[in-house]
Amino acid sequence: MSDQSPQPDTEKRPSNNNLLFAIGVLVIIACVAGYVLLSPKEQPQPIVEQTIDEPVMTEYQAPEPEVTEPETLPEPEVVTRPEQRQVEPEPEVAPLPTLNESDTVVVASIDDYLSDQAMSLLITDDVIRRGVVFIDNLAKGKVAAKHAPVERPQESFSVIEGDILTIDPNSYERYTPYVKIFTSMSAAQIVRLYDEYKPLINDAYAEIGYQGDAFNQTLEEAIDLLLDTPEPKGDMPLLRDSVTYQYAYSEWERLPAAQKQLLRMGPENMKKVKAVLRNVKTELEKQ
Repeated sequence: MSDQSPQPDTEKRPSNNNLLFAIGVLVIIACVAGYVLLSPKEQPQPIVEQTIDEPVMTEYQAPEPEVTEPETLPEPEVVTRPEQRQVEPEPEVAPLPTLNESDTVVVASIDDYLSDQAMSLLITDDVIRRGVVFIDNLAKGKVAAKHAPVERPQESFSVIEGDILTIDPNSYERYTPYVKIFTSMSAAQIVRLYDEYKPLINDAYAEIGYQGDAFNQTLEEAIDLLLDTPEPKGDMPLLRDSVTYQYAYSEWERLPAAQKQLLRMGPENMKKVKAVLRNVKTELEKQ
């Protein structure tokens, strides 16, 4: 087991129903107009002996028309339309920058979630490209040290000399700040950032020879590989190999470099990292 990280592998591998009720207003018009014409009564004519007078003509009187009260028309039904709901305009989403100009925006987004101490460990140039290459290598079991998204630990790896050479538990502590970065964000927040910058991530992945949405599968493979890292109980014995160290157990030494790196973080740190990875995997599977 060499504590020195392996050289990077650059191998290719986001209506309202408008309820319009058109109800016609029903207006009932009833007009009844009737005139009753009465027949005139005949008047008797006077008879004068041997004298014939002009007949007295009675002037025709037209009967008074019967006046009827006009019917009261019903008031037209007033139908009120429901107020049309105001449609809230969708917030404008700023377009993503180009991959080459994305660092400022991406770092600002990450800064919303992390403390200043955690941000000080982040390498802020070519953030997306670094992450893509690093994860692509993890999926193959490799550690691309030159593309690491964070600074290397300042403290040195240490061992305990004795009858059995073992890793000094204090060595695990140098990875604790990095684990805090990982565990300070929820799985939902991590996946939200991933979705937000997914077009740029795909662009970066295309630069190293992949097409379409291939990075999704690569990310899942990297997560599964780390989750499969064995969890030793007790001390981890070592063997000295010149100026480096190897795991004494061959099954550990044969593990991929990515899994050996996770082992080097120590049992407690490994459990915390794996817990986040399981939650991230669950969030990704919901999509």
